[in-house]
Amino acid sequence: MDTKFLSTLKKNNNRDWFETNKEKYLASKAETEVLLDKLIAGLVKFDKRISKDLTGKDYIFRIYKDVRFSKDKTLYKTNMCASINPGGRKTVIAGYYIHIEPNNCFLAGGLYGPEPDMLKAVRQEIDYNGAKFVKILKSKPFSNYYKGLDDWDVLKTVPKGFDKDNKYLEFLKHKHFIVSTKIKDKDLENPAKLLGAFKAMYPFLEYLRHATEK
Repeated sequence: MDTKFLSTLKKNNNRDWFETNKEKYLASKAETEVLLDKLIAGLVKFDKRISKDLTGKDYIFRIYKDVRFSKDKTLYKTNMCASINPGGRKTVIAGYYIHIEPNNCFLAGGLYGPEPDMLKAVRQEIDYNGAKFVKILKSKPFSNYYKGLDDWDVLKTVPKGFDKDNKYLEFLKHKHFIVSTKIKDKDLENPAKLLGAFKAMYPFLEYLRHATEK
């Protein structure tokens, strides 16, 4: 997959340039959607919650940024990304994520920004059944791709309702339950390789889904 458009956009992040090169953007977006369609076709074979009726167009995010409350006033994202979740990209259900950015591509998945009740449900599940959660994190092939939960946003204190001596406290402090793995730009040409990483993630997602469906 050619990421040249995104590289050039990063150097020319303004409306005039973007409008002049709109066709190149649309071509890059279409290429991304083709990749997403291939991933969806593979995902539905092992994750029955992913809809066969939705396509890459339903999961890809807009390239236009909301700059109203941001210090960074550049108008466009310099990446293509998509959340492949049960019910579509806007649903807050544990699902898959792909981020396409020159020299900064990665795959991720899990539960991002859950509502308080959903966050509480996951924490309770880990409190009650943390052994299974730890087993998933240590299992193969999961651990071949993912080195535990991403820890960029965690509580500094014990979450309300839990004991400071809880054996699973390191997980209970998380505000999001996300795992991720870096991929090379050239890996975008190999959907089977990407699907291998997503399939390894599947038990982790099912654990989160089970917790939030109760």
